[in-house]
Amino acid sequence: MTVTDIATRTYNHNFRLDPIVRSLLDTDFYKLLMLQLIWKMHADVQATFSLINRTKKVRLAEIIDEDELRAQLDHARGLRFSNKELIWLAGNSFYGKARMFSPGFIAWLRDFRLPDYRLSKADGQYELHFDGPWTHTTMWEIPALAIVNELKSRAAMRDKGRFALDILYARAKAKLWEKVERLRQLPDLQLSDFGTRRRHGFLWQRWCVEALKEGLGDRFIGTSNVLLAMDADLEAIGTNAHELPMVAAALAESDAALALAPYRVLEEWRQHYNGNLLIVLPDAYGTARFLEDAPDWVADWTGFRPDSLPPIEAGDQIVRWWQAKGRDPAGKLLIFSDGMDVESIEETYRHFHGRVRMSFGWGTNLTNDFRGCDPDGAAGLEPISLVCKVTEANGRPAVKLSDNPAKATGDPAEIARYRRVFGQPDGGARAVRV
Repeated sequence: MTVTDIATRTYNHNFRLDPIVRSLLDTDFYKLLMLQLIWKMHADVQATFSLINRTKKVRLAEIIDEDELRAQLDHARGLRFSNKELIWLAGNSFYGKARMFSPGFIAWLRDFRLPDYRLSKADGQYELHFDGPWTHTTMWEIPALAIVNELKSRAAMRDKGRFALDILYARAKAKLWEKVERLRQLPDLQLSDFGTRRRHGFLWQRWCVEALKEGLGDRFIGTSNVLLAMDADLEAIGTNAHELPMVAAALAESDAALALAPYRVLEEWRQHYNGNLLIVLPDAYGTARFLEDAPDWVADWTGFRPDSLPPIEAGDQIVRWWQAKGRDPAGKLLIFSDGMDVESIEETYRHFHGRVRMSFGWGTNLTNDFRGCDPDGAAGLEPISLVCKVTEANGRPAVKLSDNPAKATGDPAEIARYRRVFGQPDGGARAVRV
């Protein structure tokens, strides 16, 4: 990939439409892996995804122009998978496995397009919803987040001159490179880019990926962004996300079926991918309860991706569970990806080094850390906690509890019901890391 002068490109955002999402492959790899399972096993499910701004003090509808937002959303709706992209998906090996995607699925992708959206404003925020078949609405999550986040960045930089932008990006580049130099001191580090959903912008994410590729060498193991993986000849990284247990739980016909939903999803995943990609995301309804009720076969999976709890606390909890199940943690994998930055990566690495295999997914603090870089001292480039979650499945409300009550989403009455079934989180609400 050629290196772009990002400051010049930013300064020249004055043509009619500079697309934020350039390809349907500009998404996280786990979206495609989950989509194949949804297409194969749940094609009749209807699902709604909704944008949720947890950082309510940032009033996005007062920052981002509605016409610009609609233009970017409409542009994304016009995208199709290209022949080159489909050939790459069909012919490439992922995680050492050839033909991860079936010919039937690749053929179905050829005519795929994003469905329509509903956009309105309320109390200074955008209300953005995507309704339709789960096979289609699931693919709005990443482009919707990328569009809103980059429009927020563009709004913060709109009035900056050419030299101010030069300084801004020079400081951000130096800041990232200082982090890379620190991470070089961790000899067994395995790190990947997880920064698509809350990135400052596509071009900046591409620069960050190229910097990690050069700066960390083989310790940089890949990116969750499928387009960047293809263009930079990197491994595409990802497995599954919270939406699978959330939809399964929403469709459960009883409290007993609800309690079993997280494990039923894992069994579907194992069957569909023939025993590959065996990483557990345990916190949709609380990690402690998940581990307490988990069938013994879950302990034979490759590893866990803890989320929402502080990384060391979460990792220790899972290590103790493996030990109680008679499994050797040294042969298992923990993937840490929630709000990680260089300090927490260093601390977590040193705590678990030699005890368990580790990998780190570096997200917002890789691709959107401009704190202290603005020469005008403005705060408009600070990242926010913006998510796009499934909120309804076949007309039923979808719920996520999380290990952090501050991250719970869903209808309040349903949240109360889920807490009766799954129990309360062990700790109180904590500030959401971004």
